[in-house]
Amino acid sequence: MSPPLFWVDEAPAAGTETELTGAEGRHAVTVTRIAVGETVILGDGAGASATCEVVATRGKDTLRVRAVEYRFVDRPRPLVTVVQALPKSERSELFVELATEAGADVIVPWQSSRSVARWVGSKADKGVAKWRSAAATAAKQSRRAWIPEIADLASTTSVRARCAEAIEGGGIVVALHESGSESFHGIAFRDAPQVVLVVGPEGGLAEDELVDLAAIGAHTAVLGPQVLRTSTTAAVALGALGALSDRWDRGRP
Repeated sequence: MSPPLFWVDEAPAAGTETELTGAEGRHAVTVTRIAVGETVILGDGAGASATCEVVATRGKDTLRVRAVEYRFVDRPRPLVTVVQALPKSERSELFVELATEAGADVIVPWQSSRSVARWVGSKADKGVAKWRSAAATAAKQSRRAWIPEIADLASTTSVRARCAEAIEGGGIVVALHESGSESFHGIAFRDAPQVVLVVGPEGGLAEDELVDLAAIGAHTAVLGPQVLRTSTTAAVALGALGALSDRWDRGRP
């Protein structure tokens, strides 16, 4: 089993000693019960990490470690952005956890026309904060070198602009829909610099949203024979994309 991962502001250089304190230190000492002599990974969530030996513990929230090996991992290619129409509240953070574990690089919460959930005013800030916390926790559990970026709440206009920019840069945009005109596995992902996956809410993407995305060059694709929940669609697509590209060749701290 790989060593547990804990987040720090800066991964220590090999041969140096540092302390893990605060919430992460408390989790290591009190919850995980890390002991002297064990190995942990300290990562910054932006590609850098250090494999460390625990040399001392203090109280309930402090580990002193010696860095044995420093490593930097580039983001996998193609870079994948998931534009996710807001799911119902009880499945919202589940989506973030699954998409993070499956490898999403950027996650964009989208207030689509059919979204049942509505993030208005301060609710948008709270929703984004919850998604960022869920992403950091899931990235730690799955030993990811990079915590996915969680963007601010997007409107349909800003989603369209993001997709158009990706296509102009040679990327691929795929609107996932059960009535898609293409098969997901038939799209040539391997040489694309980036991929944007657009996932609708429980009621699916609206017809005008599909038409608008297709007009700027997006693919409308069906992922497989089953109709998936909005909270699981991105994770399944990311898994398929890992097999259809080189994304799974690297990426762990």
